[in-house]
Amino acid sequence: MSVTAETLTPAQIVDEYLRILMIPDPGGARRFVAPGLRITFTGGRAMGDPAECAAFNATRYRWVKKRIERTETVADGSATDTVVYSLGTLHGQWPDGTPFEGNRYVDRYVVRDSLIVQMDVWNDSAEWLLEPALNQAPTA
Repeated sequence: MSVTAETLTPAQIVDEYLRILMIPDPGGARRFVAPGLRITFTGGRAMGDPAECAAFNATRYRWVKKRIERTETVADGSATDTVVYSLGTLHGQWPDGTPFEGNRYVDRYVVRDSLIVQMDVWNDSAEWLLEPALNQAPTA
């Protein structure tokens, strides 16, 4: 049985979208987004399609995946308009092959009529790229 946005809660829509996008399969992720999708990545980078997210990630990382720690639906959401947050960490490799993990992220989504209409992305990658020592595990 195929998973469709209409059979999922807003939080499940976000989780499934992220699972597919991080394969990366931007074409498959498109079935969870509305026409006119507005994406804002870290640094104010405006995008309008999951393929743009995958292309940007390909320039920043050799590979990257999300470890979703929790998905939260804002109270008082409705089937027509719900805000969902995805929180967790990124792990992967920088372009030079150096592995990383524990890079915090917060994504904010607006799900309207079972489709994602807005996605805002924040993470620690820029800071880690500027200061590689931040990617070191703390010592006891």
